[in-house]
Amino acid sequence: MEDFTPDLEQCLEALHQGGLILYPTDTVWGLGCDATNEEAVSKLVKIKGKSRHGLIVLLASERDILKYVTQPDLAVFDYLEKLNKPTTVIYKGGTSVAEPVLASDGSIAIRLVKDEFCRHLVKRFRKPIVSTSANFHGKPTPETFLQIDSELFLSVDYVAKYRQNEIGKSAPSSIIRWKADGRPEILRP
Repeated sequence: MEDFTPDLEQCLEALHQGGLILYPTDTVWGLGCDATNEEAVSKLVKIKGKSRHGLIVLLASERDILKYVTQPDLAVFDYLEKLNKPTTVIYKGGTSVAEPVLASDGSIAIRLVKDEFCRHLVKRFRKPIVSTSANFHGKPTPETFLQIDSELFLSVDYVAKYRQNEIGKSAPSSIIRWKADGRPEILRP
């Protein structure tokens, strides 16, 4: 297995300095930053060209969700255990993140990552990391690193080298909203 430690260190350095990273996730390549840093999130939103609120954040463990969701329904974790595809869950009552991360209704979109690189990155950073697809708003989501618009490389503080050569196509996560009645509403299969 390829050693991703140097990339991990560079990503962490950029994140700690309020910078933006372009990095491989458990789904597609992502643009990321410290989800608690208002200035970094605003910079990412501006580069992405996204005008509305609501960004996906990555966390490493179920326990972390308790820090960023006011009243999570723990039944969601049983549901997620049965799934094979990375799934982003929209929870009511997001808290302790930069304002643009939250949707206009105050909800927060969180994905618990299983990918080794992402888990190490989030665990070592000890805060949620924004993960939005590595494309400008309105443009197609790249399925491989080679499909990423080269203009994005100039907009970030660090581009991870790990997994750049992978040729398998990747896809975005499924997205569900966890409803008050304890059932999922599937927004993106």
